[in-house]
Amino acid sequence: MKILFATSEAVPFCKTGGLADVAGSLPQALAKAGNEVEVILPLYQRVSDKWRDQLSFVCNIEVPLGWRRVYCGLFQLERDGVRWYFVDNEYYFKRDALYGHYDDGERFGFFSRAVVALMPALAFMPEVIHCNDWQTALVPIYLKDECVRWREVRGIKTVFTVHNIEYQGRYGKETLEDLFGLAPGWFADGTIAMDGDVNLLKGALMTCDAITAVSPTYAQELRYAYFAHGMESVMQRNAGKVYGVLNGIDMVRYDPSTDAGIPAKYSAKKMDGKAKCKAALQKQVGLAADPDVPVIGIVSRLVSHKGLDLICKVFDQIMDLNCQFVVLGSGDWNYEQFFEQKLGQYKGRMALYRGYNEGLAMGIYSGADLLLMPSKSEPCGLAQMIAMRYGTVPIVRETGGLKDTVHPYEAWCGAGNGFTFADYNSNDMLYVIRQAVDLYYNNPTAFQGLRTSGMAEDFSWKRSAEAYNDIYRTICS
Repeated sequence: MKILFATSEAVPFCKTGGLADVAGSLPQALAKAGNEVEVILPLYQRVSDKWRDQLSFVCNIEVPLGWRRVYCGLFQLERDGVRWYFVDNEYYFKRDALYGHYDDGERFGFFSRAVVALMPALAFMPEVIHCNDWQTALVPIYLKDECVRWREVRGIKTVFTVHNIEYQGRYGKETLEDLFGLAPGWFADGTIAMDGDVNLLKGALMTCDAITAVSPTYAQELRYAYFAHGMESVMQRNAGKVYGVLNGIDMVRYDPSTDAGIPAKYSAKKMDGKAKCKAALQKQVGLAADPDVPVIGIVSRLVSHKGLDLICKVFDQIMDLNCQFVVLGSGDWNYEQFFEQKLGQYKGRMALYRGYNEGLAMGIYSGADLLLMPSKSEPCGLAQMIAMRYGTVPIVRETGGLKDTVHPYEAWCGAGNGFTFADYNSNDMLYVIRQAVDLYYNNPTAFQGLRTSGMAEDFSWKRSAEAYNDIYRTICS
């Protein structure tokens, strides 16, 4: 099958979040499964700076965008069985940051229009265009718009993946024609209209052939107001074409038996290196060197929907359990200040790194005993998968991908790979943390069983690619 994957970021070229990990791994897995796969994304400044010497020029065209006709260049690169295309326009993309600019709507409107306009210059005419989040939400709409006068594209199907429904591409009604170049009928019939505004995400959900969410539970959650950020009625209306496909991780990259970036290598059968990683983590962040005390880690943005308020409410009770605590992340000032103030109170038992450091993140995944993720919402989550791969037992709230990947410990039979709680409640969270710490101290054999179960899980992209292949075949049949 011929698949064009449209994304606003992808590893290893550019990244701000989990979308980049998906776009950097899923196309390769799809190619290994026998598909012809191309990926198209903007040629940002950071991509050009690092990769320009490896890019080859394909063509340049003018892209219509409202009343404007805008220069558009196309470059390509072959890598890992996938052809990568980069859309060039320095006015829109030669900037320090990928997002957060005053004209993001125009920038990604241009990119979406370019994806459609450039198809004759690609190596093949795709059977499926797989779009991701609001930055590519106009692609299914522009494709439908072109169908009336461009016969060759009428059979192309579109898949739209919701990575985080909170970000919707919402703009004033006046942008419809002047900015995006769409006829008034798209707004008048409700396709792209939401609460009096243009809503690009809604337009994609209404016009695509299949909607996917990044975990089965998240796909179900999006039908409810608590999770859908106002889009629950749209998701309910389109429920018949919604699928939940769990994201994966790079099982080769994240392998403690071969990872040269951690202090010591280890495996489920030979865990000695895990203790060395723990000792190295304690030394690196200034925790007391104690091999017997459990280390609880957090690798997260410090924002409310990650469940930080639950942790703040019962933090002292957690520390009463005779454990150590390490936090890696940045975000809202109030959470950063809370953990900063606790450092003095728990000297040698608590550590904080404000910001993000890949090396320290891997140090926590490999060296901690427990990883805490009490998220209010979590579409998929990667940290819990990486942690389990490295034998660190997750403690999570049952939401989104956390519920799909972490199965609660059952003392009577030893089943499970972590600890979970359902209600968004600090006391419920504290209860399962107590369970985890108690198991660590009083039943090390059972705790090791949880480590082993987590390390045996299959979080590979091969599994995800098989699910997407089924979806592609369904909509093309």
